[in-house]
Amino acid sequence: MARQQFLRRDEDDDARIDWGIIFSVLVLAVIGMISLYVALTHDMSTTSVTRTMITQAMWYVLGIGAVIFIMQFDAEQLWKIAPLAYGIGIFLLILVLFFYSRRMAYLNGAKSWFAIGSLSFQPSEVMKPAFILMMGRVISQHNSEYPEHTTRSDWLLLGKLFAWTIPVAVLLKLQNDFGTMLVFFAILGGMILVSGITWKIIAPVAGAVTVLGSLAIFLVVYDRTLLEKIGFQAYQFKRIDSWLDPSGSTSGSSYQLWQSMKAIGSGQLLGKGFNVSNVYVPVRQSDMIFSVIGENFGFIGCCLLIFIYLLLIFQMIQVTFDTKNEFYAYISTGVIMMILFHVFENIGMNIGLLPLTGIPLPFVSQGGSALIGNMIGIGFVMSMRYHNKSYMFSNGTDFR
Repeated sequence: MARQQFLRRDEDDDARIDWGIIFSVLVLAVIGMISLYVALTHDMSTTSVTRTMITQAMWYVLGIGAVIFIMQFDAEQLWKIAPLAYGIGIFLLILVLFFYSRRMAYLNGAKSWFAIGSLSFQPSEVMKPAFILMMGRVISQHNSEYPEHTTRSDWLLLGKLFAWTIPVAVLLKLQNDFGTMLVFFAILGGMILVSGITWKIIAPVAGAVTVLGSLAIFLVVYDRTLLEKIGFQAYQFKRIDSWLDPSGSTSGSSYQLWQSMKAIGSGQLLGKGFNVSNVYVPVRQSDMIFSVIGENFGFIGCCLLIFIYLLLIFQMIQVTFDTKNEFYAYISTGVIMMILFHVFENIGMNIGLLPLTGIPLPFVSQGGSALIGNMIGIGFVMSMRYHNKSYMFSNGTDFR
């Protein structure tokens, strides 16, 4: 009898773990390690391929540890720690303005990294899941207080969301990290769409954002004076110029984008094969790693990678519908938007569809900060499945 109970408990634990999500992330990690090896092998500036590969593997191990740790928190606990996580994230964003790595700031133009020796850490990456958690709590709490949606209550919710977003946007502006700021706006936009706010408000706001974006592109092309006065810098204009005309300065500002497009195009349908690289692409081990996949594995390999991302997102949506928890649904939406925007922006900039922004490819690009942030997001989703049964019988009334 005791043995049967033990086996039944093991089966219940297995059922609470989403092996589909684990499989998708594992496949992306394998693709990342393979692509990183190719990029490092053909990069003359790499001092030690073995050391860099081991370091990246250690980041994956730390990410797995983060997932296991986050999975232990149920909805009530995540609800309670949301303000604390947000506060710690804001503190780190302030701290990095004073103790940022001078070398990284010189190389990348942003005051976004702490550095100890050869290791660097970008606090804005772990701020993303903390921001998602806080936005989920704000929306859930508001909808609990205002069960009937009215225009006034919807404007109030929108105001609350922007109030929690402004400190993050201001600090990222001070860090000169526009690319990361776009990720936070994408997360915010996705969570607004599912928050219950009426389309009578969303449509005009979305229209205004579209008009402002179009106006900004128009000013970049025809008159940059106003944009320079409000803080846009020369390197940002160069990135937009290279996006609008990739062949215009192939030995200058467009060099990285042009080389990436050449590498991907040279892969054709099936690619050149593993560890074959005839086109040099700067920073291809991190932001431009999609060019490695395109050159080595071709159009088929790129499509397979995109399919795995879509499969991962589908699995996360499936978990959300299975748990039927409003707070979890908002968290899941935020995580999905974070990963989806990263994928869309990274692949888009590698093929010239979007301007270069320095956004890594989730679970594939080299780097520990982004990987840990994404793994924390996966931990949130895994927690939904893991605590689904226990939450169904919870008596908590301060969250939904």
